[in-house]
Amino acid sequence: METTTTITVQATINAPVEKVWQYWNEPQHITKWCQASDDWHAPYAENDLKTGGSFKTTMAAKDGSFSFDFGGKYNTVEENKLIEYTMEDGRKVSIRFSQENKTTNVIETFDPEQTHSMEMQQQGWQAILNSFKNYVENN
Repeated sequence: METTTTITVQATINAPVEKVWQYWNEPQHITKWCQASDDWHAPYAENDLKTGGSFKTTMAAKDGSFSFDFGGKYNTVEENKLIEYTMEDGRKVSIRFSQENKTTNVIETFDPEQTHSMEMQQQGWQAILNSFKNYVENN
């Protein structure tokens, strides 16, 4: 089913765009921030950050009750500016990075899936982005 509505989440991070880009893309950092709540974690991440490259992050409940792999292929990579990818289920994601003074704005727009409500998806992706902001600003 084709979707015409996208969901957007965003954060302003108190760090230069080079640090934000590094922490967003390097697996040793991804495993530290890629969760929506304290009872989840990302025990594994791989990332071939280039146009045509792919990525995979395992997201898991800390109690071992559930896990899944989140992945896709990169369509566009412009260092410190833009990442566009297609998830394994065909949905598209765009992440824009822009620096203003000593902060970096991250705006992530994605096609929703059909299982969960738009509000739940927006809240979940925003929680992950908030986790990223907290990690960058405190490391």
